[in-house]
Amino acid sequence: MKASDAIRQRHSVRRFLPEPVDKNQIRFLLDIASHAPSGANTQPWQVAVVTGNSKQQLCQQVTDAFEAGIKPQPDYEYYPLEWQEPYLSRRRACGLQLYQSLGIDRKDKAAQKAQWAANYRAFDAPVMLLFWMDNVMQTGSFIDFGMFLQSFMIAAVDAGLATCPQAALAEYAPLVKNLLGIPGEATLLCGMALGYEDRAAAVNQYRTTREYHDTFTRFYD
Repeated sequence: MKASDAIRQRHSVRRFLPEPVDKNQIRFLLDIASHAPSGANTQPWQVAVVTGNSKQQLCQQVTDAFEAGIKPQPDYEYYPLEWQEPYLSRRRACGLQLYQSLGIDRKDKAAQKAQWAANYRAFDAPVMLLFWMDNVMQTGSFIDFGMFLQSFMIAAVDAGLATCPQAALAEYAPLVKNLLGIPGEATLLCGMALGYEDRAAAVNQYRTTREYHDTFTRFYD
């Protein structure tokens, strides 16, 4: 598969088949992703691969915290505190597509909450990955980590697997770190669902739009 095709085919999957993913396959994808560039070759990525009973326990505790109304405690702010255009409109359009694909009315807050809770189960994918880095690393390492994550997802497409990168899986950072034995001072960046796509699921059919390059690029000759 051409890299350009894999990049275009990658999309966030929110319904997975129950088929397990071989651990050797996961190791292979991680080895591929490790070739991502990083400043001064620091390779700041740390990864927790969570499956089986460990995943069930983690998902249950995070979901319980959410259902109990416990306020998230992320290690950093992922989104802006005050939304502005054009980002606000893009965010709304993305959410609207998701709920429409699931047949959820925008006034149905209970159904929306139930769908949000699915985030904390990694959408019932057989594999949940969590990504963290040592707290000595600074903002530049977020860039390195982004390239690592993209490399992993593109390699997954090439291997016939599907992913969904999830900021939500890092919302309850202290709980997650405690359960997995990740140092409390570490920065939990995000998570990711990994598995085989349920291609018949309506939620996997829609595609978000992308801006044409002329809208975000300036050429200087």
